[in-house]
Amino acid sequence: MEKEVCVFWFRRDLRLEDNHGLFQALNQHEFVLPIFIFDKNILDRLEDEDDARVSFIRSEIVNLNQQLGSYNSGIYTQYGTPEEVLDTLNKSFLVKAVYTNHDYEPYAKERDKQISKFLESKGIQFQTFKDQVIFEKGEVLKDDGKPYTVFTPYSNKWKKRFSEHGIRQYNTEHLMDRFLKEFDCPQIPTLSEMGFIQSSIDIPDKILNTNVVKNYKDQRDFPAIMGTSRLSVHLRFGTVSIRQLVIESKDLSETWLNELIWREFYQMILWHFPQVVNNAFKPAYDNIPWINSQENFKAWCEGKTGYPIVDAGMRELKATGFMHNRVRMITSSFLIKHLLIDWRWGEAWFARYLLDFELASNNGGWQWAASSGCDAAPYFRVFNPYLQTKKFDPRLEYINKWVPELNSLKEYPKPIVEHDFARKRVLETYKKALNS
Repeated sequence: MEKEVCVFWFRRDLRLEDNHGLFQALNQHEFVLPIFIFDKNILDRLEDEDDARVSFIRSEIVNLNQQLGSYNSGIYTQYGTPEEVLDTLNKSFLVKAVYTNHDYEPYAKERDKQISKFLESKGIQFQTFKDQVIFEKGEVLKDDGKPYTVFTPYSNKWKKRFSEHGIRQYNTEHLMDRFLKEFDCPQIPTLSEMGFIQSSIDIPDKILNTNVVKNYKDQRDFPAIMGTSRLSVHLRFGTVSIRQLVIESKDLSETWLNELIWREFYQMILWHFPQVVNNAFKPAYDNIPWINSQENFKAWCEGKTGYPIVDAGMRELKATGFMHNRVRMITSSFLIKHLLIDWRWGEAWFARYLLDFELASNNGGWQWAASSGCDAAPYFRVFNPYLQTKKFDPRLEYINKWVPELNSLKEYPKPIVEHDFARKRVLETYKKALNS
């Protein structure tokens, strides 16, 4: 008689250890079939054939497949839409249930709603679990039951809940023999079969550098030094466990822990206020009359604005898929406030190139810079790129790495806008739009 299987669907949780949904599947079912779907609905929207995230995901699936191989299992991997793949799977196996972990983005929520209906029509149970955050949805709310819109009281409540409840980890080590063995496992699709080519971008290591975390408060703002953990891409795709990171770091640096809490704050904002995807959190800010110069936007994208700290950041992003957080604030402020270009244009550009692109954090960061988000910088705060350089890259080490023509005979462009003029213009523009 054919074995009944529980399918575990890997998504933003590409690891075997401390994986909540995987633990539940292995704990509750005798035979677990691990799967991964290269989702056409997502991949077909990507603009670059050498998108580094696709290369990274595929390499992680290969790693998972090798790990599972030591248990005489493998990861059933297909390229297609989730519904197509799960339908095919149901014809090949006796599927009793599908387990996976929660995802909070609009596409994911709609996808899971449809998948739930589809599986229900086949008599298959669909269960999802909290895995990529410590607290989700409505778990950290104000005393009146409403969501927080200011970070500090949210983080205080988060820490209070954390100290009261702690963290439960999910040890799967003793359950690995429950993976379905020696089934007909298809080859992992190649990049070219999915319309991509291998990216040349290197992915940072996923080991937590405790020295970096200890010194994070003092060093995090200086882009020329390795003062940040570079773990964001691994958090994004779940190759590390958020629970493990919090446990390892909570006594090392409250400043670093706060960054993890900011991530959950923005996830919570996206959940409760889904309109932020397309609109300003503060509706009045949708009245800003953007100039939206294509020429200036192109100069910003290419790192040719004539402002070295801005250009260094934009070039670093394109070359590595990473941009230092201080520089993210400078470059986004420059696009919005110096050039009066809609924050959504910049948000989309970052979404295209950031290895760690996560809708909630990217949207939150851009709306913070635009002053249109919750707990955002006030609209009259306009970063001065020259002062930011003096403060955070005084020896021009970061700038010289990415803008070498500053010290050569090559011509470096003149500033595309004068700082004092731009500052005066944006303050007048915002004030007029918000008071109208």
